Amino acid sequence: MFHRIGRTVVRHPVWTIVTWLVAAVVIALTAPALASNSNESSFLPSSYESIQAMDLQQNAFPAAFTPAAEVLIQRVDGGPLTTADKALALKITNELGQKKIDQVQAVIPGMFSKDGKYDLALVKMNSATAGQPAQSTAAQTLRTDVKQLTAGTTLEAKVGGSAAQALDQQDASKRGGELIGLGTFVIIVLAMLIIFRAPLMALLPLLLIGVVAVAANGLIADVTKLLGLESNSSVSSILIVVLFGVGTDYILFLMFRYRERLRAGEDHKEAMITAVGKVGEAIASAAGAVIIAFLALTLSSVSFLKQMGPALAISVGVTLIAGLTLIPAVFSLIPPRGLFFPSKKWSVEPQGSKFASLGRTVQRRPAAVAAVAGLLMVALAVVATGYKASFDFASASMPKTKESMVVQTTMTTAFSAGAATPTEVFLSSDHGAPLDRSAVTGLEQKLKGVPGVASVSPAKYNANGDTADVSVILSADPQSSQAMDTVVQVRDVAHAAAPAGDKALVGGETAIYKDINLAINHDYSVVFPVAGLLIMLILGLMLRSVVAPWYLMASVGLGFAATVGATVLIFQHIQNQSGLMFMLPVFIYLFVVAIGTDYNILMISRLREEARAGRSPREAAGQAIRHAGPTVAAAGAILAGTFASMMLAGNSLFSEMGFSISFGIVMAAFVMAMFFTPALTALIGRAAWWPGHGADDTTHAESVVVAGRVPAAQGDDDVAELDRSRH
Repeated sequence: MFHRIGRTVVRHPVWTIVTWLVAAVVIALTAPALASNSNESSFLPSSYESIQAMDLQQNAFPAAFTPAAEVLIQRVDGGPLTTADKALALKITNELGQKKIDQVQAVIPGMFSKDGKYDLALVKMNSATAGQPAQSTAAQTLRTDVKQLTAGTTLEAKVGGSAAQALDQQDASKRGGELIGLGTFVIIVLAMLIIFRAPLMALLPLLLIGVVAVAANGLIADVTKLLGLESNSSVSSILIVVLFGVGTDYILFLMFRYRERLRAGEDHKEAMITAVGKVGEAIASAAGAVIIAFLALTLSSVSFLKQMGPALAISVGVTLIAGLTLIPAVFSLIPPRGLFFPSKKWSVEPQGSKFASLGRTVQRRPAAVAAVAGLLMVALAVVATGYKASFDFASASMPKTKESMVVQTTMTTAFSAGAATPTEVFLSSDHGAPLDRSAVTGLEQKLKGVPGVASVSPAKYNANGDTADVSVILSADPQSSQAMDTVVQVRDVAHAAAPAGDKALVGGETAIYKDINLAINHDYSVVFPVAGLLIMLILGLMLRSVVAPWYLMASVGLGFAATVGATVLIFQHIQNQSGLMFMLPVFIYLFVVAIGTDYNILMISRLREEARAGRSPREAAGQAIRHAGPTVAAAGAILAGTFASMMLAGNSLFSEMGFSISFGIVMAAFVMAMFFTPALTALIGRAAWWPGHGADDTTHAESVVVAGRVPAAQGDDDVAELDRSRH
């Protein structure tokens, strides 16, 4: 099939290119515009308690609100507020509320800090647009107006809260995306120049992947709207890396085999057809593994991940199609002398290469190589047991110097950490009868005794008296693990204290984060196994074996644990961070397991090809490293570099993601695919291909000899002898 695809696009390159360009333009022009949603509650389905509590609050207490923004007022000189300052702060707050800013429903004069240095005003916005761009715009207007109101006075003001955080996060994501994009382009260009020593080979992949990106982004917008999924600005930065990183990988897979066939003496068009036929199955299988892993995210309970799954799957799918059609069509139009100019090494296979030496080492000592590689991964995997999750998504996704982060930090120290975002405990009657108020009072007393609760406000009742709202202020930061532990205890107390016929629900920001934590834990038990089993199925179908997929996936799983361990070591132990972002293991699993499997697939497919050419298991391992090693090394280095560019974004979320994924890809390419997989396959021997007969399939051995020429492992006497015996 892949030979037919290669022959079709190489014989009709112009039509292939025109079709791609027209399709990309049409898709881009017709794609809908999507608004990003940063509201954490929209990440969860209605089955979670925090979402049920939010719905109950909106129905029973329509006038109640969770502040969308906070205005923090202080003296310019940092001193305590005087009586005159407090009067001026009240005047500024009232005038700000009278400006009728879109989305702003009220500005409530607030509370003073315990040290008397700060005044905190709370801003109520339209709850129907929570997390939407309109509220970010309102936060920007609030900042502009409050600066005008405090100009020339003894006071200054900063605006924080969820709406302001969304605004700052959007700005940080835009700047981070620009830096990531620039870093990705620079890394790819420099790496391709080093590998091929040809300017055209360095620049042309970027142009081609740019066309792919236009088509992919348009399709993503269409699917997101069609499926009613939530959009998030953070996905765009990840898409840049995936498109250009994976796209470059597939180009390298193709071009290394294309160059190999040119060195074997084939005409450049026939060489491209052969290259597509030879690596097409490996590219399709690798892309299939990645797509399935990403689509497994649709099983997630978190809408952010649910939306990311199809987006990333579409990007890889479009890249796969381009790798089998657009890319060979374009490269087949350019004669090799022009494509690889000014380098002349494309036509001569280097002798005594380092990869040939590495192959001989694995061939002679597979047990020692497998043991060293395995022990390295096991040692790092042990460190992974110290993983702790952090749920401070806002501060992790932007620099600490952003205005909303300054407000959050100040509030944590100057006020009770949970003052602006209390945890709400609701008690409601199941039958609409008025509540027993003495039972509510008893609940308040029990809540005061929960460790980590700073204060409990008297209950508020709705008009019918069948629902009560008890506000609980936590002593810890609402987004911290300590606060979430407190919420668990608050829930236990509230549920136990609810009289028969009444129902207790606990909501608020901390409760939402706790439920996101529960949802992520659910995903670990569902998404991971499903993705792993489907990837194993793809490997089994490609290799026609039930043995190899097991140890391949076991090695990838070990690589995943080692990657988590290395990240824990760097960020928790060396940098003394309290924890890693709660979504990080999901990203590591998807990118390291899915994309890392690419390199295992490329290496194992070459191992099978060498075995089918009549080589012994150890000889096949040595030759596979010799020929597939440069491709794996180049692709792994570039992809690791592109993901490492995420660390340029300037926030801890992308720093953790950039380091962990790039490290995981290095492990996948340079430890697993280069050493561990070939060594294990050499040790297992022909049983690795059971129940197939990869090593004895003489029919398939015929196919590795193309047009009477020596196969890919040319230059070896035994293969040359095989060639002569067949012809």
